[in-house]
Amino acid sequence: MEIRQLRHFMAVVTEGGFTAAARAELIAQSALSTSVRKLERELGADLFDRTGRRVVLTEAGRALLPQARALLAGAEAARHAVAEVAGLARGRVAIGTIQTLTCVDLPVELAAFHREFPGVQVSVRDSGVDELTEALRAGELDLAYLAPDARELPEGLAVHATWHEELVLITAPGHPLAAAGKVEVSDLAEEPFVDFRAGTGLETAVRRLAAGWGLRRHITCDVTQAGLLVDLVGAGIGVAFVPRPIGERAGLPCLAVRQPDPGRTVVLAGRGPRPRNPAAAALLHHLTAADRRDTASTGRQPS
Repeated sequence: MEIRQLRHFMAVVTEGGFTAAARAELIAQSALSTSVRKLERELGADLFDRTGRRVVLTEAGRALLPQARALLAGAEAARHAVAEVAGLARGRVAIGTIQTLTCVDLPVELAAFHREFPGVQVSVRDSGVDELTEALRAGELDLAYLAPDARELPEGLAVHATWHEELVLITAPGHPLAAAGKVEVSDLAEEPFVDFRAGTGLETAVRRLAAGWGLRRHITCDVTQAGLLVDLVGAGIGVAFVPRPIGERAGLPCLAVRQPDPGRTVVLAGRGPRPRNPAAAALLHHLTAADRRDTASTGRQPS
């Protein structure tokens, strides 16, 4: 049994299929399938049920999952030790992010980090808060931007930085409310809404805010992608609450809500006060230093 085979097995589990796993591992799908088949032959059992439309774990696959995670974590720890000695000439760091992150320009920051440490491979995963939190706890991610919506993070996770994001109402350009600039909650009682699928970080925050305002929303459409949500609002199917930069980048009217503090909290979290992975520690230092530079340039108060 090889570490590479276990990594390919975990990629299929994480990505939900062989095609997406091969893309994430940057290899041909046929090579990844062969690697997993070889692992199954060595273990003497099928790890995935391939008969349905989705690839799902068999009982044998579920039994292997915690062991694979532990073995990969051990191998990663060994690589981290070597990378530390090598002065980050090589290394790997995995970071997760919510789709609607706006408090940090993550592509710009990762590009700057790559220029400083070109030998470090960066893996980025965008997903829901619960999935990212579990991946962080399991060691599949080193760092993650989360929107915990006033919930306590699980034991063992630490917050390295905190931001507050303003939420605004976006509408189609020709919407009757579009020119107002601000809106009363009472004006939204009959409005159709577009929202994220239940359980995502932004949906949870908006649902909590609406409940606090006594606003019962009529959801006409729910989605899983931020780009699709914006497109649907622009097409006039409904209105939506999003962080202000998302609406502004889409060129849609952004209306402030006449209520106190319509926003959400975003955090950069990791396992423990300092990552044991040297590459993750370097990335954390870079990201928090970027936040300090932004605080100094804008004059905002750090959270």
